[in-house]
Amino acid sequence: MLRISRLTDYATVLLAALAGEPQRVRTAAALAAHTRIAAPTVSKILKQLQRAGLVVSTRGLHGGYQLARPAAQISAAAILDALEGPVALTDCAAGHGHCGIEQTCGVGRAWQRLNLAIRRSLHDVSLAQLAGLESSSLRLPALERETRTAITRTPARS
Repeated sequence: MLRISRLTDYATVLLAALAGEPQRVRTAAALAAHTRIAAPTVSKILKQLQRAGLVVSTRGLHGGYQLARPAAQISAAAILDALEGPVALTDCAAGHGHCGIEQTCGVGRAWQRLNLAIRRSLHDVSLAQLAGLESSSLRLPALERETRTAITRTPARS
């Protein structure tokens, strides 16, 4: 199953909190209190987000963190890249030379196509959409129906 890490989930929550008041500078402690994420975790995530250029920090008495650019210009792909590195479903999807059977594999190209489709989808969703700040809906009824059907048909693992 594809799943983002808890830190990436928390990073999205923190970024959404910053996006809700983009002109306001927020301290790590204030963000921890607002989101109920542990302060050390908040600090760790904010440092990673700063290194990735998604947030900027200001030192001093009125210092803290803000988004580095508008929420509509930060993609879900950028958030995942900042915390987890580029999305790669398989070794071959990460690029040539990462797999020992690449020369004889017949399925690598298909995985690369799937990886690219996921990457494009992640680029198409902005932080503003994730935070519920944009009026454009993220609902995809056909995909939601297909997902529900797949979940009900999937046998439980023992």
